[in-house]
Amino acid sequence: MRAFLGAHWPVLALWCLFASAIDFALMGVDKWKARRDAWRIPERVLWAFALLGGALGGTLGMQVFRHKTQHWYFRLGFPALTVLDLALLAWVVLGSI
Repeated sequence: MRAFLGAHWPVLALWCLFASAIDFALMGVDKWKARRDAWRIPERVLWAFALLGGALGGTLGMQVFRHKTQHWYFRLGFPALTVLDLALLAWVVLGSI
């Protein structure tokens, strides 16, 4: 599996970038909706994109939009997933060299 991912690491990196962009945007949209007392994006959707490689975007979105920072599971979980995502990506890339 590592050899396959190592051979296709640019695709994996682009996927993480794409998922991060979506999670970042979702954080911004959810904050916008929260201010207007509108229908909200479910937390499970934010977590799903974080678990699928978008934790970096979710973490940045939390900081930029100051959203979900009072929830300990977001404040601790998203950065932990970011470290895990980056470590796994580094493991794959360094294994392909």
